[in-house]
Amino acid sequence: MRRVVVTEFMSLDGVMEEPAWTAPYWNDDIAKFKAEEQDTSDALLLGRMTYQGFAAAWPTSADEGADYMNNVRKYVVSTTLDKVEWNNSTLIKENIVEELTKLKQQDGQDILVYGSAKLVQTLIQHDLVDCYRLLIYPVVVGKGKRLFKEGTTATLKLLESQSFRSGVVALVYEPDRKVF
Repeated sequence: MRRVVVTEFMSLDGVMEEPAWTAPYWNDDIAKFKAEEQDTSDALLLGRMTYQGFAAAWPTSADEGADYMNNVRKYVVSTTLDKVEWNNSTLIKENIVEELTKLKQQDGQDILVYGSAKLVQTLIQHDLVDCYRLLIYPVVVGKGKRLFKEGTTATLKLLESQSFRSGVVALVYEPDRKVF
């Protein structure tokens, strides 16, 4: 069974939206942490807005992660898009929870979720997240979309923590389903 791994850049106050504030903190240690995710995954799961941003940026990027991003299998959850054209992309328009449950039951590696706040909320609501890989940045943004929206409850088990010389902290959690 595959795992759905939500991987996010977050501010200290939980904001994950428009993470341009992460750029000054990027270093080789964080790049290695992100590369480890990609080494254990063979698919991305993206919401419409993240997909559109990535599809506009990655095909012409010379960044070291461009090969992975452009060639990995991508599943795009959207009720408004009619087609997806970025290489190896598949559109999921209906029966989203059912389709994602089927994806998890397939053979393969982890399925990474980048950004995609609304999609992540759906995954959390339906207990489809198996792991959270969070990079917490030493900034307070003050407003924006948060990973856990108001009213969300969860009990998580810490699997790993790591601090980087830039002040960023990596936290890896899995849902503690025994508590409920």
